Amino acid sequence: MGCADIAKKVSRAIAIAPNASIVAVASREAGKARRFIADNALPAGTKAYGSYEALIEDEDIEAVYMPLPTSLHVRWAVAAAVKRKHVLLEKPTALVVSDLDKILEACEHNGVQFMDGTMWMHHPRTARMKQVLSDPDLIGRIQMIHSTRAFSATPEFLETNIRIKPDLDSLGALGDLGWYCIGAILWAVDYQLPSSTTALPTVPSNKSGVILACAASLQWDDGKVATFHCTFLCNTAMDISIQGTSGSLHVADFVIPYQEDSASFELITGAHFAELHIGWSKTPDEVLTLTNLPQETLMVQEFARLVGLILSSGGRPDPKWPDTSRKTQLVMDAVKKSIDLGFKPVAL
Repeated sequence: MGCADIAKKVSRAIAIAPNASIVAVASREAGKARRFIADNALPAGTKAYGSYEALIEDEDIEAVYMPLPTSLHVRWAVAAAVKRKHVLLEKPTALVVSDLDKILEACEHNGVQFMDGTMWMHHPRTARMKQVLSDPDLIGRIQMIHSTRAFSATPEFLETNIRIKPDLDSLGALGDLGWYCIGAILWAVDYQLPSSTTALPTVPSNKSGVILACAASLQWDDGKVATFHCTFLCNTAMDISIQGTSGSLHVADFVIPYQEDSASFELITGAHFAELHIGWSKTPDEVLTLTNLPQETLMVQEFARLVGLILSSGGRPDPKWPDTSRKTQLVMDAVKKSIDLGFKPVAL
């Protein structure tokens, strides 16, 4: 539903996935949908719809992928759920958590699976990193986390892209990029919500007030702290660093791996300075993970697996995915509120 650039990547992922297929593409005009089908070599017979309504009325469709502007998510995700279509929704999921709650309530009421489009969560490297973080002999107790997501936007992007339009994606860099940082931080601590968050001054914005860059700190009652920085104004970066009482983990490409078929992270445990402080006692180990499928295909495969279980056995949707999305949205809302309050702490 929608022909955004990211839909090209996901349509390829659906084509590769062993348990999913594309039935239809919808745009606000049928000609654009037909061009998308042709340009992306989608299967013969793929339907082209000139309205979103037509797509969700199609009984052949069991699930819908939505790469729409965030301001349209509530209307169309709820409409799809009401028609018993399972919903794979691009991030950020909503402008505020109350909007996301409307989507999640519609999905739950109608027994359909919800999942957001955070692809890195499905890479096998992510599961391997979680194993490391869960081993007390490797990392110990997590004390500090930092994440960055950045890219240097072109002048054209800063003038015309939907992510800087207040009526389409008013959260700007916080929604588009901060979602990854916040999600990664929460993932590292098993989605334990922080007690408070504070946005850091200052926040550059465009003439319409849309955020172009921001940073924030998160605090937990047990002493953990985290920081993140997201921006449209810096060189490309997508890293997360996690420090514990006995070791640390760092990954430089967590959102999009440098290579499609492999990904790695650095792990160092029990390091200290060498004599005379002229070096380190050890260097980080590189932990490599291989994959036969790209992470976006693994996302589609998992989503389709869950949908298949519901359709075949009448089971209930997996609550993990709506829960992690909602907690990410809650923290993102708190950061935005802190910005609006002049960078005051906001309790969660």
